[in-house]
Amino acid sequence: MVELSSLQNLQALSDLLSLPADEESDAEDCKNVNLMAKMGPGHIGACSPASRQGNNAVHRTCGKNTKDIWDMEEVTEGTHSDDLEDPRPQPEYEIIMKQSVGTEDLFLGMSRNNPSSMCCESMLVRVKLPKTQASDLVLGVKERFIDLRTPNYRLALHLPHSVHNSKGTARFITGRCELEITLPMNRPLDSINLT
Repeated sequence: MVELSSLQNLQALSDLLSLPADEESDAEDCKNVNLMAKMGPGHIGACSPASRQGNNAVHRTCGKNTKDIWDMEEVTEGTHSDDLEDPRPQPEYEIIMKQSVGTEDLFLGMSRNNPSSMCCESMLVRVKLPKTQASDLVLGVKERFIDLRTPNYRLALHLPHSVHNSKGTARFITGRCELEITLPMNRPLDSINLT
């Protein structure tokens, strides 16, 4: 009884996988199987039907490099750098979250502020740049990325939160050779951040 059941299962599977006789001939099926057998994971994608026809369909690139994992449009800002082999070291830095706290917050707990980063209004990034002058700095700030370049250092820093890049300030403290970048955070309006 078990053999009959497995035979019926195999027959049902064969019926599912085979095409009806009136749709295509066996010769066309063999061509499609051979073409599909040559394809690999790199051939998955949005290719036009015209580019899939012919014997060289496996080797066509559909207008882009098939070894690319993603398109450049999918890459977020700051994740790529124009000089990947930059020998300059990364300087020491620290990120400090800041919030305005009054006595009513500290002693009475009247506002909904708490010590978490969700209640912070701004972010302070301190970068130590020994042997650097203010005129040597090149600073670029995006919503979630800081690009700082000097003749001796290079910092490509992804920020933990979104910031208002056009409202930020930066100051170079010559005595300590330290750059302080203050960036107001871009927070969604919720029950904690009502402003």
